[in-house]
Amino acid sequence: MKKLFTTLSNIWKIEELRVRILYTLLILLVYRIGSFIVLPGVDPASLDTGEAKEGLLGLLNMFAGGSFSRASIFALGVMPYISASIVIQLLGIAVPYFQKLQKEGESGRKKINQITRYLTIVITALQAIGYVKSQITPDARLIAEPLFSITSMVVLTAGTMFVMWMGEKITDKGIGNGISLLIMVGIIAQLPYGISAEFLSRQNGQGGLIAFFIEFVALFAVVMFTVLIIQGTRKVPVQYAKKIVGNKQYGGVRQYIPLKLNAAGVMPIIFAQAIMFIPSTIGQFFPEAQSSLLTSFSDYTSLAYNLTFAILIILFTFFYTAITINPNQMSDDMKKNGGFVPGVKPGKTTSDYIDGVISKITLPGSIFLAIIAILPSIAIIAGVNSQFAHFFGGTSLLILVAVVLDTLQQVESHLLMRHYDGLMKTGRIKGRNPVGAATTGPAI
Repeated sequence: MKKLFTTLSNIWKIEELRVRILYTLLILLVYRIGSFIVLPGVDPASLDTGEAKEGLLGLLNMFAGGSFSRASIFALGVMPYISASIVIQLLGIAVPYFQKLQKEGESGRKKINQITRYLTIVITALQAIGYVKSQITPDARLIAEPLFSITSMVVLTAGTMFVMWMGEKITDKGIGNGISLLIMVGIIAQLPYGISAEFLSRQNGQGGLIAFFIEFVALFAVVMFTVLIIQGTRKVPVQYAKKIVGNKQYGGVRQYIPLKLNAAGVMPIIFAQAIMFIPSTIGQFFPEAQSSLLTSFSDYTSLAYNLTFAILIILFTFFYTAITINPNQMSDDMKKNGGFVPGVKPGKTTSDYIDGVISKITLPGSIFLAIIAILPSIAIIAGVNSQFAHFFGGTSLLILVAVVLDTLQQVESHLLMRHYDGLMKTGRIKGRNPVGAATTGPAI
């Protein structure tokens, strides 16, 4: 306990870090206040504000911190920006123009960011139209059409762009990871609802407080398992040639390329979840096409759903890892800087070696990721309330753990830079992308 208070005191003593933390908290407060401001022309009393949305809508509502179900001005959150970032990243693989921009350094990055913002506006406007038509019932609208749809689209688009701006400000002037931090706060905001709903259900005779305590122990074990998956790395040794210039020696040191066990992050789950949402969408638009197969795939606790979901996650993990990590580029960069893997010839042999290592660690990583993704369904089958079960795995838990680790790493770097003790007695906290690691896609 004394160590904790000493660390908090050291954090407060560093003026720059103190200002960054307070600035971040202020932005997060504005974000949470905005999530309760309802769209103009909407009657809040007529809205279905239930917290237990399922499927992709439940995921969007969790990422938006409940704003989605409340018809808030921030209802769409940062998801349009994330979608635009993914599209631009995929275009960087297939389109030569975007490949050229990626190689132009800072100027190219600024141009890509500008294009991403424009694409975010387009995606948000389209999603806003769909949101108004599907989520806001006619009896909740106080303004006649088409004025209501037009004003709502403008406000929702402006709200998403403002949220994106707040995320960028947290990254620039706060403690970093702006967009990820906003998503994390939205997820944490739903945790009290889940805990209270589970506590009430257990108190009413479904297992009692003992079962409630066992669930928290299980949740702690799942969090520890998730930390191991996120932090797991395979270090590939790299030896740099020794150079002597005058009286000084350069190089001759051994470093490591930390290849992540789960290099794809949460993206495979997001892709797979979007595909698994298709059967229920077909069932809504074509009720006559309902069949036992469609029904089983619409039930996210069924064996068919979870088995298909797990297989899709494994496939998408390999796909996303392949498009975000380029062994040929890593091999070329090592060769240019006079580096080589001990016992492996430079060039194509090194590239093949790195590719083989990635393939070997991606398989167990993808299987573990699939297990984490289906844990909420297993928890629901075991009798856990659906609101609380979302925190037993899936995208929400992965984002929570990853963002917390990254944020702690940012704080620890400020402490160590000023010769204070770190947050841990032994070792350092490692985020998702350690120094020297390859960039592996969006930071979510």
